[in-house]
Amino acid sequence: QVQPVESGGGLVETGGSLRLSCKASGSVFGINAMGWNRQAPGKQRELIATITNGGMTNYADSVKGRFTISRDNAKNTVYLQMNGLKPEDTGVYYCEVQYSLGRAWGQGTLVTVSS
Repeated sequence: QVQPVESGGGLVETGGSLRLSCKASGSVFGINAMGWNRQAPGKQRELIATITNGGMTNYADSVKGRFTISRDNAKNTVYLQMNGLKPEDTGVYYCEVQYSLGRAWGQGTLVTVSS
């Protein structure tokens, strides 16, 4: 089992920045990729960014050019640098870990962008 724990959410004004962190613990030797999901109020959860063990990244169109995912493999930690935040970025951000036995998600961290 893998247990991800997120941190770094909060309230920010439009155009501001936040950095989210997620540290994975447990059976981390089987991790293949890490990423971030977002669930906006009244909407389904969507995958917005992923990064593989080798550092290959992928982004949803809605965050491309504004968000950057990075990873410290030695610390089993993934980061999401969010710049140019918009009110529509408001939501709960969940860390996702893809590993040998399946997927695991953290409890989520709330990001609120005020207009």
